[in-house]
Amino acid sequence: MKKTTLSAFARRKREGERIVMVTAYDAPTAAAAADAGIDILLVGDSLGPTVLGYPNTLPVTMEQMLSHAAAVRRGAPDAFVIFDMPFMSYQESREKALRNAGRALKETGCDAVKLEGGAEQAALVAALVGSGIPVMAHTGLLPQHVQAMGGYHIQGRTPEAAEQLLAGARDLEQAGAFSLVLECIPAELGARITEALRIPTIGIGSGAGCSGQVQVMNDLLGIFEATPKHARRYAEVGRIMREALSAYASEVRSGVFPDEAHSFH
Repeated sequence: MKKTTLSAFARRKREGERIVMVTAYDAPTAAAAADAGIDILLVGDSLGPTVLGYPNTLPVTMEQMLSHAAAVRRGAPDAFVIFDMPFMSYQESREKALRNAGRALKETGCDAVKLEGGAEQAALVAALVGSGIPVMAHTGLLPQHVQAMGGYHIQGRTPEAAEQLLAGARDLEQAGAFSLVLECIPAELGARITEALRIPTIGIGSGAGCSGQVQVMNDLLGIFEATPKHARRYAEVGRIMREALSAYASEVRSGVFPDEAHSFH
């Protein structure tokens, strides 16, 4: 596939062409997503609960993200890949943020980084962009703030909260972010922010009025039993995996496998 560029994303926003993004955490799924024509692969810190078994994204380390992002790049060498900056890899200081974001691009071959936060992160976004590091911003529900927020809750439901999110989105655009993830805000607010910005918005649980959509790979494939309200199950991979593994175990125990066709002489 031909890699999409930052200028192409801006053009697609102007022309109303939807952008498709999905998470990827390893080489095989990255290759499958690229072959399916997905525009952006996000190596999300959601790998914490989806791949590494953590209760949330907070324990994910920079080293873990670097390893998985490099695997995604190997699996999809021509895809546009975004590195999700993990918790405390950019909040401590501007210097640490620049150093870690630089590592993300240099050591993995990713095309951009993503970080969470509203207006309070505008200065950091400007510093990263000024250093040549493309930034996708992320506002609304912020998974890395789950402790401070007291859980995962829809954001922007009051007029005051909606205005704050809109103002923060404008600040992030002004700072140089090339795109903005809107997570779990009312659909009407998602459309309003999208209309107010020149850069594309990527929604997750924020309605069809966004410039594009992102979902977690595991939710789309039905790997887990539960599916969030904002996601649609397009397959039942988890059930198929369990059935296949159960059949394998049964055949080994009964002596059916391996048979002559799967043996060497």
